[in-house]
Amino acid sequence: MPVFGLHIRILGVALAAFVVVAEVAYADPTPDFFVLLERAKAAPRISAGEAEVAAAEARALQAEVGPNPSLSLEVENFGGKGLYQGTDASETTLSIGQLLELGGKREARIAAASLEAQAVRAQQTRNTSDFAAELAVAYARAEASAELAKLTAEAVGLAEGDAKTTRALVDSGREAELRFVQASAELARVRAELVQARAAEASAFARLTAFAGSKTPFDSIAVSLLSREPRATAVAGGTAPAVAVAQAESRAASAKVTIEERRWIPDITITGGVRSFASTDETAVVAGLSIPLPLFDQNRGGSAAARSEALAASLRLERAQSEADADRRAALAGLAAASQFLSAQLEVERASAEAYRLAQVGYEAGRVPLLELASVRRSLIETRRQTINIRLARVAAEAEAARVTGRLPFGE
Repeated sequence: MPVFGLHIRILGVALAAFVVVAEVAYADPTPDFFVLLERAKAAPRISAGEAEVAAAEARALQAEVGPNPSLSLEVENFGGKGLYQGTDASETTLSIGQLLELGGKREARIAAASLEAQAVRAQQTRNTSDFAAELAVAYARAEASAELAKLTAEAVGLAEGDAKTTRALVDSGREAELRFVQASAELARVRAELVQARAAEASAFARLTAFAGSKTPFDSIAVSLLSREPRATAVAGGTAPAVAVAQAESRAASAKVTIEERRWIPDITITGGVRSFASTDETAVVAGLSIPLPLFDQNRGGSAAARSEALAASLRLERAQSEADADRRAALAGLAAASQFLSAQLEVERASAEAYRLAQVGYEAGRVPLLELASVRRSLIETRRQTINIRLARVAAEAEAARVTGRLPFGE
């Protein structure tokens, strides 16, 4: 690409980066991951789940409450003809009635509401685990973008050094002017990459800020997560959050079956009160009892539906248990592979650094051509870039391992 075209490319990317960077003019370093995770509990995603848990627990409390009594006032035998004109022959009855729940309905309702609250709490625990894993990845991506921007800045410095060396060799007559033009074009190219890397860095920190629900933008990483060692030994223990949710939902569905099977049992209403006779100015006690007859509606359909839902919940539990076991094994394998890959990559990076050092010495001595030096330098930068990406992949593997086992990434 011509040098002029590269300068145009730099200008365009710089303008795009300026828009992003301007939005974070007042920014703070990102705190340690665990500090950020604690602060992020106030984020809408977590707060909404806690509100749902509070609602389910409130419903569980409400389920313990029995039906209210009813107060009734009845006036009869007035406003008619003959003896029943006016109110002299009226009868006034004041009574109170109470519905009595029979067949264990109240106990079943309380148990079901309590189990439903447990299911909502289990889902919130799972959501919190997922959130922590996603926050770890967002944190690592922001750190990786900052490292890549720093690496690209180093590449610019190396390219500037190569260009200066080339200029000196051209001035001494040891290289043709074409070599300096090539070195200048290479320098323009890496400068364009630096502008892009800084724009990507600003974007990654903006996403991290939004994900964590922080009002103050972040622009750097205070404590590295990419270099932190994962807790591989913690993968094997504990109940997977998906299984815990499925277990709780299965128990809640079974409890609803009991509710539906008992719903047809008639409840009785007892009443008691006082009746006043206006014609004799006397009073008498009245009592009553009413009970519905389940001749037509015995809630067979409701019971069948609840049993089918319970069956579906139990099948989902079986599926969750099977998938959780596979996910756990895959997470452990992925984490081990990422750690091994990083160890191998570090060896490659050391070899690339030594190769570039030798290429620089050879170029200055006139034994290595400029194109080979530039090729070795690009290889070094690319190797370091791969190392950063592999570190990021290891964080993602640790986050996935933490998610499927219900623990915090890089925690116990």
